[in-house]
Amino acid sequence: MQIIELLTPHYEAAWLPWAVQYFFLVGVATGAAILAALCAWGKDGGTLQRLLPAAVLTLAVSAIAAPVSLLADLHQPARFWHFYAHFTPWSWMSVGALLLPVFVTLSVAMCAAWWLGKTGWMRLLAPLLVLSALTISVYTGAEMMVVRSRPLWNTLWVPVNLALTGWLATVGAAFVLERFLPAALRPGAEALQTLRGMGLALAGALLVVALAWAASGLGGDSPSFNAALRLWNDFPVWRLTMIGSAVGGAAVLGALLRGRHRLHAKGYTLVLGLGLAAAWAFRWALFMGVQGVPKFGAGLYLYHMPLGGDGLLGMVGVAGLCVALVGLASWALELFPARKAPTATAA
Repeated sequence: MQIIELLTPHYEAAWLPWAVQYFFLVGVATGAAILAALCAWGKDGGTLQRLLPAAVLTLAVSAIAAPVSLLADLHQPARFWHFYAHFTPWSWMSVGALLLPVFVTLSVAMCAAWWLGKTGWMRLLAPLLVLSALTISVYTGAEMMVVRSRPLWNTLWVPVNLALTGWLATVGAAFVLERFLPAALRPGAEALQTLRGMGLALAGALLVVALAWAASGLGGDSPSFNAALRLWNDFPVWRLTMIGSAVGGAAVLGALLRGRHRLHAKGYTLVLGLGLAAAWAFRWALFMGVQGVPKFGAGLYLYHMPLGGDGLLGMVGVAGLCVALVGLASWALELFPARKAPTATAA
């Protein structure tokens, strides 16, 4: 009889918690960009126009905070210029280095156009911003989808789920952030009901996608479903994270369904804020949970979250940055309100 002892080497995590923050914030940003572009074409005084301040605030905060998380995830942020000095078109990360600055620039331009009351500018920027947001959704999803060694990632379902969960988180973020707008810019009940309807549509789309993914897996056409079943059965840590995400998503769906007469009830915004936590937990399970499973063989890599900048402190820092941006925007809008109300004839 021979005994073979297998030793597991020490590996650094390829994706740090910073990546979870980035993919979460950029998902919110793309949803906010599409919402802001849609609202820019709304009728004067209509529900979409009244939703525009909340959409713009959500876009401003997420579009500024997301690149900060990405730079921190590069391990050596000062080397970001290598993406431009050594461009590799076959790498989605390298392509994203070109797409992201365009998206951030268009987002800031849209926010500035709204503040200046230039509806004409906003409507010119809207199609470009939507196109740019879609390219960001494609590139972020493709970054994971191209990893063939991870069957759970190597599927078209990943970019679809990342996009839909990010956009649903946008709805939750808009519900939370509209409370920080000056009274004159608050959307009002009718506009919030429209936002609630968008959330229900996104939640329904997510449910359909989940059922289609499960059906394809049960039919034997989805290796990612089999990988998910293995993770669920063999790794309690991954199972717990997914349960947390599912519970948060169910709470959001319940809040949206019951929200017709409860939009201004105490705690309703807090429940919808769980949509943010659910989308974040989904990404944590997808990135950090899956990395804890060996690509080959059995067992589990033990991941201990650092308390410093690469772990807990960094996550708290990103949350603090978002809070600071919301506070700064609220203060600026109180002190320096929009130059004039947007009108269809503004140029």
